[in-house]
Amino acid sequence: MDNKKLIRGVVDLIKLAETTLPIDVVCALERAYEQERGIAKIQIETMLKNVDIAKKTDRPLCQDTGVQTFFIEVGKDYPFIGQLKPCIVEAVKIATKEIPLRPNTFDPFTRRNHKDNTGDYIPAITWDFTTGDDAIITAIPKGGGSENMSKLVMLKPLDGMDGVKDFVIREIKSAGGNPCPPTVIGIGVGGGADLAMKLGKKALLRPIGMHHQDKAIAQIENDLIKEINKTGIGPMGLGGKTTVLDVHIEKAPRHPASLPVGMVVQCWADRRAKMTLHADGSFEMMNHD
Repeated sequence: MDNKKLIRGVVDLIKLAETTLPIDVVCALERAYEQERGIAKIQIETMLKNVDIAKKTDRPLCQDTGVQTFFIEVGKDYPFIGQLKPCIVEAVKIATKEIPLRPNTFDPFTRRNHKDNTGDYIPAITWDFTTGDDAIITAIPKGGGSENMSKLVMLKPLDGMDGVKDFVIREIKSAGGNPCPPTVIGIGVGGGADLAMKLGKKALLRPIGMHHQDKAIAQIENDLIKEINKTGIGPMGLGGKTTVLDVHIEKAPRHPASLPVGMVVQCWADRRAKMTLHADGSFEMMNHD
């Protein structure tokens, strides 16, 4: 694998994620535009215009270009595993200057800006290993406004799924227009505190309209969509029928004494892009499934 080629590929992946919204998100916004009226319709129209301008001018969709976040699925026979992390880190540094990206990484103790979107544990990378000899890198730039509305709760097991729904709806009502709705909500149920939040963010990788393969969980997703949209918070919190574009749930077994629920909120600019790397060093990328 040519490291320079891989670094350039990841820079292009970041740019794709930052400047072009996936087609499933655009279609969801277009459907929202058709059903909204008044100020809500104007807000969705402005979002769609923003998408078009960003794509045509190769500029980021939002001034908050987010914390650079990656999910990597690696086949056990992929021959260049050791090169992925350093190449991604270098690509983030280059992308910060070239695209450009807003420098978004501040030391929490000294407040020093790293100025290149890297630092301890950043870019954030989640690894998963599977069969085969390909590697798939998904970039999901995560903005701060929506991330600030993310929450973790440790429910009691007896609270059950009604408790999960109540928690999500309560927090979305409390968030109001802060996460720049219409949002996409990722929910992780089970595991431990850390895993629940990780599953919530992983759930955001799923395209809008693709619900959980377990029909019972898919029903909960649909129930939450309906209940959240009944709140009337609407686009940018100004009122309307569309507060959420989709809700995605991922689950893991829980300890008998706890029911962790992690909720991760994504703004209307549901940015993500994916590249598939092959064992021969070639790769291709897309921002839709």
